[in-house]
Amino acid sequence: QVQLVESGGGLVQAGGSLRLSCAFSGSTFIIYDMGWYRQTPGKQRELVATIRSGVIGARAYGESVKGRFTISRDNVKNTVSLQMNSLKVEDTAVYFCNAKVTTIRGSNDYWGQGTQVTVSS
Repeated sequence: QVQLVESGGGLVQAGGSLRLSCAFSGSTFIIYDMGWYRQTPGKQRELVATIRSGVIGARAYGESVKGRFTISRDNVKNTVSLQMNSLKVEDTAVYFCNAKVTTIRGSNDYWGQGTQVTVSS
């Protein structure tokens, strides 16, 4: 069973930086598409960034974080990271790591428990 454990959240001032990490275990990491999503109370979960499976995974970002956040993966350490720069108060949310794989039997989707990021003004 896939397990995802996030770390690196915390409190930071606006304009600062944080780096989130997600440790993956329980399956073959390199075949999974990985992503970061975030959620605030009363709102739907929002895509932050994704990186496709493989050695050179294509990346995609939500409009609100383009140019500020960078997603990366380490297929040796089985981790995915999110470097967040120029943080804004509106980036405050719980950030979730996601792993997805699609096979001929269908898709499997896994989530971490989330890590809180709070950006103060």
